[in-house]
Amino acid sequence: MVRDGGVIFITGIACVVTRMTCFNAPIACEITILRSIVPVAFKCAPPAYNLIDMANASLKTLQTWGEMVKFSHSVFALPFALIATFMAGRANESGLPSIAQVLLILLCMVGARSFAMTFNRLADAKIDARNPRTAGRPLPSGAISSGQAWVFLLASAALFLVGCGLFWTFCANPWPTYLSLPTLGALAFYSYCKRFTAAAHFVLGAVIAFAPMAAWIAISPETLGWSAIVLTGCVLFWIAGFDIIYACQDYEVDKDEGLFSVPARLGIAKALMVSRACHVATVSLLVLFGWQTGLGWLFWAAAALTTMLLVYEQSLVKANDLSRVNLAFFTLNGVLSLTLGIATVADILLLG
Repeated sequence: MVRDGGVIFITGIACVVTRMTCFNAPIACEITILRSIVPVAFKCAPPAYNLIDMANASLKTLQTWGEMVKFSHSVFALPFALIATFMAGRANESGLPSIAQVLLILLCMVGARSFAMTFNRLADAKIDARNPRTAGRPLPSGAISSGQAWVFLLASAALFLVGCGLFWTFCANPWPTYLSLPTLGALAFYSYCKRFTAAAHFVLGAVIAFAPMAAWIAISPETLGWSAIVLTGCVLFWIAGFDIIYACQDYEVDKDEGLFSVPARLGIAKALMVSRACHVATVSLLVLFGWQTGLGWLFWAAAALTTMLLVYEQSLVKANDLSRVNLAFFTLNGVLSLTLGIATVADILLLG
């Protein structure tokens, strides 16, 4: 490589000197010299198509890991954690959480969610391999090895534990550290619930709903009260409601595998009725939360939109037609959580 670089340099100098000292020299002279440079230059430099291939491979790797931990589903819990963060932050002298507190909440959310999803994928790898809907996931398909998943799991747990510890170091709040290991245990426990109880949807709702509760504790544990509990209940029933809808897709597989779910236990039609009851509870608790906290019109406008989205979500899925489950599950719930989160934080910031 060094020798070839020297050839390029020397030949280039020869070309310049020839042009400067011999204006009457035929242009063919320069062409001949350039012909000797170009092959060597291309031999030394990585071809453009190799760089494109490398970029595509990197992008594919990111997409694979994104599918592994369902990073896009972070929009479900994160907005509610931020609502709790800014609600609890009102107890600070500034009336807002500090930048350090917000960054640590984000760090802990990334670590906890990556741990939970990776553990779930490891626990369910064999079941997923037998389910046509999930057989293409990274672990059962072999796109990611179990060894890689375990390394990622441990790294995610470490990230979460570090984030919790930093609350003690920088914010003089030991509670995140005290609750860190029980939280990881609860996140792992959910993955086995469908092996013995149809209430697994509500366990999932509870562990995800702990995000706003935990955020409130991390920011201002002394102000933890009914508002945080009501917000947690709101998220619990919202998550459980749409997880029951999602589980309707696996009705046959769950029955064949001996797994427990509301659809497998009650049938799809009755399961959808349970889901609707959950979302009625969600709206009721959301109204109670707004009333308790004295939030302004931005929150109430988002709460009204949330109600309409949940009604529309329920109308999309019928016992004899599950073709629009993905629209109901991801798109509408993503819009719901983002809209409510942004509007509520904006209400706190702008309207106090």
